[in-house]
Amino acid sequence: MFRVGIPVHVHKDATLRVKIHDACGLTCTFCHNEGTPVAVDNRHRVPGEFVSTGRSGRASIYAITDGAAFLPASMPDNDDFRNAIIALRDALEFDELHLTGGEPTLHPGVARLTAIATEAGFRVGMTSNGERGARVIPDCAAAGLDRVNFSIFGTTAAELAEVQHSRYRNPLLAQRKLESLARSIAACHVNGVDAGANLVVPDYTRAPRVHRLLDEHSPLLTVRLLNSLDRGQTSIEAISRILADRGAVAESLHITAGASGARTAYRLPDGRRIYFKQIRPVRLPGTCSGCRFNNGTDCEEGFYGVRLYYDRTGTFQVGVCIQRMDLCLPLSDFLSSPLRHEILTLRNTEYDRLFARRAG
Repeated sequence: MFRVGIPVHVHKDATLRVKIHDACGLTCTFCHNEGTPVAVDNRHRVPGEFVSTGRSGRASIYAITDGAAFLPASMPDNDDFRNAIIALRDALEFDELHLTGGEPTLHPGVARLTAIATEAGFRVGMTSNGERGARVIPDCAAAGLDRVNFSIFGTTAAELAEVQHSRYRNPLLAQRKLESLARSIAACHVNGVDAGANLVVPDYTRAPRVHRLLDEHSPLLTVRLLNSLDRGQTSIEAISRILADRGAVAESLHITAGASGARTAYRLPDGRRIYFKQIRPVRLPGTCSGCRFNNGTDCEEGFYGVRLYYDRTGTFQVGVCIQRMDLCLPLSDFLSSPLRHEILTLRNTEYDRLFARRAG
């Protein structure tokens, strides 16, 4: 993971991810939906009977195997939400909050949720497909939104349509979604919100998408290339080749202690940065030790951090793995559980180890 000759920056994981809404206007076939079943397809089902794909066409790829015991509901934009995130802020020393979904821009109170989080001392980001961003980003920016990471699933209508459910593989609809994405990126620029793009690169056939993204949205967008976990070295080599095509030079490595995220920053000839984001094999030493997925192939995300959910019974749930939703605990139980201490210990131990290695 450490590269010779470039500065290494080690940061403690300080980000709370919050699933604020389950609805989404896309039907991407690979969606993990933050680990929860698609609510509209499972509202009449009980745990153990959840399906991964239903009439909506949306997917939640782990829903059958992850042991989820609840259906997600829209996060309330009130004092209950404020109290929940403050409790987690104080318990786990968080200072960043990231809004996820579903598609968070479809939540009617997304600007209010942003304001509540900002007032609670969080720096607020969002992951979005851009379908409604142009409408809500101005209000979110006024409420304190710092950045948006746009998930890019295609740079042409044909590419986007290709990864949708077969019933919705419509290039005309896909083109409208891409136009909405472009307007959302522009809205970020106008309203002073940092905009980034996440693009998974399974192999070198995706190179034209990367080049198109860099060329068409320059300089409004910071691009992050993500390796495909199921394509292994093929994906990593493809990204390295794409970076070489652009004349990118490695500039710095950023490692998040206590979570599986790491990224290398590259400088392009025109001065812009592009990032290569990779998943490190980080595990909670106790919780993950006996997990059936804890091997070199089945654990796709490792310990990526803490997620907050709100379920159909009005309970805040805290999760630590989208492949093991059976590990979720009600907020009150989590705060008094050994799991909270395990997370803090992992973070601090990893930080000390990585910092010592960087310094050495």
